[in-house]
Amino acid sequence: MSKIAINIGPVSITWYSICILTGIILAGIVINKEAKKNNISSAFVTNLVFWCVVFGILGARIYYVLFNLDYYSAAPIEIIKVWNGGLAIHGGIIAGVITLIIYCKKYGVNVLKMIDIAAPGLILAQAIGRWGNFFNAEAHGGAVSRAFLEGLHLPEFIIDGMHINGNYYHPTFLYESILCLIGFFVLIGVRSLKNTKLGATTSIYLIWYGLVRFFVESLRTDSLMLGNIKMAQLISVFMVILGIIMFIITKIKCNNYNEEKAAKNEIKY
Repeated sequence: MSKIAINIGPVSITWYSICILTGIILAGIVINKEAKKNNISSAFVTNLVFWCVVFGILGARIYYVLFNLDYYSAAPIEIIKVWNGGLAIHGGIIAGVITLIIYCKKYGVNVLKMIDIAAPGLILAQAIGRWGNFFNAEAHGGAVSRAFLEGLHLPEFIIDGMHINGNYYHPTFLYESILCLIGFFVLIGVRSLKNTKLGATTSIYLIWYGLVRFFVESLRTDSLMLGNIKMAQLISVFMVILGIIMFIITKIKCNNYNEEKAAKNEIKY
């Protein structure tokens, strides 16, 4: 069960919901700030983020439910209780990207440019949203000793939070959150480089998060499985390969452009 943060009469607001909402808001601010630099209106960004969040959450839930059909077919009412956890980020990303593509094509906005703009905001939202797993006492790794956690110099509240049903566990939510936060600054740095080309930020996101999730998933004990394969690791491998291919294509296009430009300058001279 998700821990309650605020009670307002009959309405209860969970920490899980607060973490997800905080991530969405901060991501929206980051995306909107960069979009303005590219002459993309705030109204467009606001509507885009709204629909991507709606369909992203729906996609994340459907993805999770499909891999836990035995449980949810026996208790279908549980499907709507997203506040108790059970959102698979890969399902959310897939649904969100599809929504972004459709929305950008509808209004004539370059899809790849918009994904480049959105990538840092997305990984920031992931970093913050992972804390919802902490408050739900879910998505942790295998059992460890208290001494191990103390050796990581973690705050006491995290160590205590990782004490679940009599055992201490790897705080995989924290590992992923920190690595995603580092990834956010990496993407901001890459995007700010003078010669960064279209698609480079997206390719770095795919490679970075793919590697992060592959590592984190190796420690988790609640993975969604496809036979004997951890589905998140399979998708992570695909993300890394896709990111590398995109990066190479971007590099080749950049080199071709520079060669063509140099040739034109020589002709003019």
